[in-house]
Amino acid sequence: MSEIIYGRNAVKEALENGRVEKIIALANHEFLKLAEERKIPFEVVNRARLDKLTRSGNHQGVLAYAKEFHLSTVEEMLKKENGLIVVLDGIQDVHNLGAIIRTCECAGADGLIYKKHGSAHLNDTVSKVACGALEYLKVAEVANVVNTLKKLKEAGYWIVGSSGYAKQSYDDLNYDFNTVLVIGSESDGMSRLVTEECDYTVKLPLQGKTESLNASVSAGILIYEVLEKRGIKAK
Repeated sequence: MSEIIYGRNAVKEALENGRVEKIIALANHEFLKLAEERKIPFEVVNRARLDKLTRSGNHQGVLAYAKEFHLSTVEEMLKKENGLIVVLDGIQDVHNLGAIIRTCECAGADGLIYKKHGSAHLNDTVSKVACGALEYLKVAEVANVVNTLKKLKEAGYWIVGSSGYAKQSYDDLNYDFNTVLVIGSESDGMSRLVTEECDYTVKLPLQGKTESLNASVSAGILIYEVLEKRGIKAK
């Protein structure tokens, strides 16, 4: 079953991965030449048609029908040391999901896990916001986050949850262990049962009057703190 993706980066990376089945673009768009070179079917349409197909998304003049994205398993993400997995406990906003996927891939995380029910799922908007990162990051859907965290503990991971109620600052930990970072929902944070599975809960310092940071921003800060503590520098 095909899925729609749009935007230059998302289509380009899907094209490189061999997932693209057909390209639809504005006249004279650069991707029409790529489609012709790679013998991929293509169609030239006007902007109104692209706007309709992408629900007026920021399509940048190109859309593709692609083979369905292959979800990974949790087991495929496991490492013996320096592991880093991000778990989302009820993220609702597809833009947050896409942004977190992009950050995870850029930071070299081993995978991202979200729950199958009651949260945002992969779709064309997520793919666009992720800017092609979805093609390279392992992503898994799970039925039960609590059970998944238990299994990750058994596999040698320590669970670090982000919570505004935590007493420990996010930069107090060394993260010198296989780490699972848990990011809660935008409105309610982590659920009680998920919080109970955490080995550590940490918070980000807030100096202003706003009660919390955006979920994707919090995830980015935490992910890069892990890299910093592990001494991973820019190439």
